[in-house]
Amino acid sequence: YKYKDDILPFSDNTRGKTVTLVTQMMDEPGLLSDLLHIVADYRANILTIHQTIHQTIPVNGSATVTLSVEVLSDTGNVAGMVEEIEHLKGVQNVKILGVEK
Repeated sequence: YKYKDDILPFSDNTRGKTVTLVTQMMDEPGLLSDLLHIVADYRANILTIHQTIHQTIPVNGSATVTLSVEVLSDTGNVAGMVEEIEHLKGVQNVKILGVEK
């Protein structure tokens, strides 16, 4: 688990909360779509998607994307979702910035 030190621990009581992820990914066609497909498969509600304010365009073929998702009552295991996103070809790094009510 390459980024385990950057991931906040999850408990089963994340339902009804917002999880904010920051993802460093290659600027490749379809990669963001693949990431969003994983979120949809886990039945989390996407609240926001944006590139960080410090980086408005991809630099050196890499982009930083921040994603906030609402964890619903039927959302699958969030830690599993994050792990699946990490394993996407072209995703370099995923960090959980925060979990809030």
